This record gives sequence, C-alpha cells and structure tokens, in this order.
Amino acid sequence: MSTQTEANIGVVGLAVMGSNLARNLASREGNTVAVYNRTYARTEELMKEHGDLGFVASESIDDFVASLSTPRTAIIMVQAGKGTDAVISQLAERFEPGDIIVDGGNANFHDTIRRERELREQGINFVGTGISGGEEGALHGPSIMPGGSDEAWETLGPILRSIAAVAEGEPCVTHVGTDGAGHFVKMVHNGIEYADMQLIAEAYDLLRRVGGYSVEELVGIFREWNSGDLESYLIEITAEVLSQTDAETGRPLVDVIADQAGSKGTGVWTVQNAVGLGIPVSGIGEAVFARAVSSKPVQRAAVQKTVTSRPEPPTVTDTFADDVRAALYASKVVAYAQGFDLIVAGAKEYGWDIDLGALAKIWRAGCIIRARFLNRIVEAYANKPDLETLLVDPYFADAVAKGEDAWRRIVGVAAASGVPAPGFSSALAYFDSLASERLPAALIQGQRDFFGAHTYQRVDKDGTFHTLWSEDRSEVATEPSTH
Repeated sequence: MSTQTEANIGVVGLAVMGSNLARNLASREGNTVAVYNRTYARTEELMKEHGDLGFVASESIDDFVASLSTPRTAIIMVQAGKGTDAVISQLAERFEPGDIIVDGGNANFHDTIRRERELREQGINFVGTGISGGEEGALHGPSIMPGGSDEAWETLGPILRSIAAVAEGEPCVTHVGTDGAGHFVKMVHNGIEYADMQLIAEAYDLLRRVGGYSVEELVGIFREWNSGDLESYLIEITAEVLSQTDAETGRPLVDVIADQAGSKGTGVWTVQNAVGLGIPVSGIGEAVFARAVSSKPVQRAAVQKTVTSRPEPPTVTDTFADDVRAALYASKVVAYAQGFDLIVAGAKEYGWDIDLGALAKIWRAGCIIRARFLNRIVEAYANKPDLETLLVDPYFADAVAKGEDAWRRIVGVAAASGVPAPGFSSALAYFDSLASERLPAALIQGQRDFFGAHTYQRVDKDGTFHTLWSEDRSEVATEPSTH
C-alpha cells in the first residue's frame, strides 16, 4: 500500500481487462501506474504476478487518489452500469477541478453524455473511451476511441498513444469527439462486428451445407481468403476455430458447440439508436436478430416438428466458393457503409466533429474488426470527406459491381436450399433499394394519406398535398403532416 504521489495514471478495476490494461500501461516508458480494486485480493494477485512492473498499489480509494500526480487521471475498468456510477462517485468526491476520470468499459453513450455533463459542472473532465481488442488487445495494444474535452486529451493523449496498437507506424487512437462520441463509435464498431461475424457464419454455412465442403476443406478456404482482399482478424480466427478438434469426441469443435449465440447488448444498442436516427442498418439488425433466433431452442424445436421436408440443395459448380467469397465481400461493404452512415447521423445529432478517415485508421489494428479492407475506407474519405455513402466510392462501387452477379446467385441458392442467409439477403436488398429509380414507398405514402391524412409530395411540382379520400377525392395543397 502506498500514499506517495508518483503515478501519472491509475486503473480502477483489476479483472482481466483492467489488469491487462494496467500491465500494458506499466510496460511503456514514462508511465507509472497506480492500481486499485474494491476487493484487495485482486490487487495482491496482480502485484504477486507482475509487481516487477512497478505498480503503485493501494488498498483504499483514498490512498489510490493520493498516489496520483496532478492532474489526477484514472481509468475505470469495471462492469458497466451501477458499478461504474459507484466508482465515478467515489472518485468525484476526492478529485479536484482539472482531474480526469476515464470510463474504459462498454458504457451506453447516453450514460456517458449524462456523466460528462454532471462532472463538468464540478470542473472534472470525464472521458468515455471505447477500447477494442479484448483481453489480448488490452495487454498488447488495443484500438482506443476516447471522447471528452480537448483539455483532457492534452494529458490523456500521450498516455493512450503509448499503449495503443500500431498500424503502418500510426497509433490506433484518435480523439473522436466530445462527451459520448467515443462510446458511440465503439457501439457502432461492435454493431459492425456483429454484421461481419454473421456474414462469415453464413458463408461457412452455405459452403458446408450447399457446397458440401468438409470442415478440413473450409479451413483451407478461409486461410486462402485471409491472404486476399478479405484479410481480417475475423477471417483469420474463423480458420483457427474450424481447425480445432474436440479432445473428448474427436469431432470438429464447431460441431459440438451449441448453436445458440449470445450477445452483450452493444449490437442491440446500435440498432435501437439507428432506428431513432432514421438510419437503415439492416445488416447489423439481421445479425442481432439471427443471434436472437438461434437462442430460441424451444421455438426452433417446435417448428422443426411441423416441417415434414426441407428443400434439397441444388447442385453447385466448382466456382461456388468463389461466388460465396464475392457475396461476402459485397455484403461486408454494405455493413460498413451502414455503420459509417450511422456515425455521420450520430455526429450531426449530438454535435460531434468526427473524422471518419481517422476512425477507419484506428480500426486497422488492435480491434476485432481490423482488416486490410479498412485502408480502402481511409482512402475513400481522404478522397471525399463528405462521401454520401461508401457504396459510391469508386473502389467500393467497382468491387460491388464485379461481385453483383455472384451475390445474386448466392442469395438465390440460399433461398432455394432453405439455408438462412439474412445477412447476405438484407445487404442485397439494401443495395437494390438504393439502386432502384423508383421504390414502392409511393404506395405507402398513398396509404398513409388515405387512413391518416399524413399528406404526400409529388414528383412533378413542389408542395405538400392531401387527397380528400372520403369526399370527392380531389387533391388539395396542405401543410406537411407532423405525424
């Protein structure tokens, strides 16, 4: 236990993520790290195993605060929700104006906005920070997405740069924006992660159930894909998971894992906030819903009992795997385009100045969605910062055009085979919606006007109109409906 004022950064919460982050911080030149955990046994465990890193350990919150040099800077790594609020309250009671509290958990950005506002009134800087990369990233170099004030970034920036992952010589951290911006983009990152994982899972399912590939053959396919334009952490670990044999049964591990996918809420938050902002993130939504369906074993079993037969998969050609790869890449483009659309809308709604190119840069290493693909996104926003959608960037437009025929074949084969591919299908439907000169929304507007006088606009003249449906069905100009 120490009460010396000597640490430039502190970590509260020493479960795996917190202890790994503390070890990362302590291993970097210039950092002295204070550590505190509500249960002192965890602090003792860290000191026993890694005390040679020079931690300043405290048994009480008072001693922890006293061990920090000014401006005091502490990173909270505890469970999101009430636990985070409790630690923030403890620190806020002891911190002074100019000090910095960093929440490194997966907090809801709405909570971050509230907390930042409340602490700002006390003169304390609150920085909601997204940290991606899991346990290994926390230890060896994560992708870091801090929000907060410019004042806080001056102190915190050099510390976070020292521990971040590095891509092409650049640390994977940028000051995202004020108050909740960091946790907002981390939320969207996780939503994109959901979509990416679902698309890879659909590719695997189609290759195995329709293509007839063995698990061993699929390992080779995914490893080959990881050497091309699909190169990414998720493709890499897909091959590793598929290559694992269950020691007990001798079967592929993937065949003995229950097919019920869990989630921790960030994907749901992404969809909820996208709906509120009017941004279609259908790829992320379908990924969230697919996990929900997988986790309904009673419903699934009940439906399976009523089904007497299933479609026979059609015979496929030797190019089937190439078609799946093309469909995966095109669908991936759509998922990222939707995610970046949501970031643009969130920035506008909450007053954040988010550099989309810089964001793509910090996702190139350290985080779960790290991929070669992200360099193309960096280039897209460098060429045109106000890009309407990634789908109109020349590189991505060309990639989608080249893969479109294969994409349509795969969606058709999936439907004909009875193999669910909601990610592929929704991505194609989204693309077709944007590409269509005319959508059936005109009929929907007519229906809305009929039953609720919601009004409509015309293609041939300005103004807002309503048809007197229950009278003589003449059309009148009117004020726009607010419903």
